[in-house]
Amino acid sequence: MAKVKVTLVRSLIGRSDKQRRIVKSLGLGKLGTSCIVENVPTMMGQVRKIEHLVKVEEVE
Repeated sequence: MAKVKVTLVRSLIGRSDKQRRIVKSLGLGKLGTSCIVENVPTMMGQVRKIEHLVKVEEVE
């Protein structure tokens, strides 16, 4: 299964509680932290909700 690397690049200050929970559920915390998730529809749906806060890269 393909994987993607998600990196938090924008602050959560002033963001909604829903967006904060999504970031935490992906395993991100401070700025610059990264996690590798599988490219499945459920995970990509979460990433799309916070796409303005993160950078997404494909991982081989």
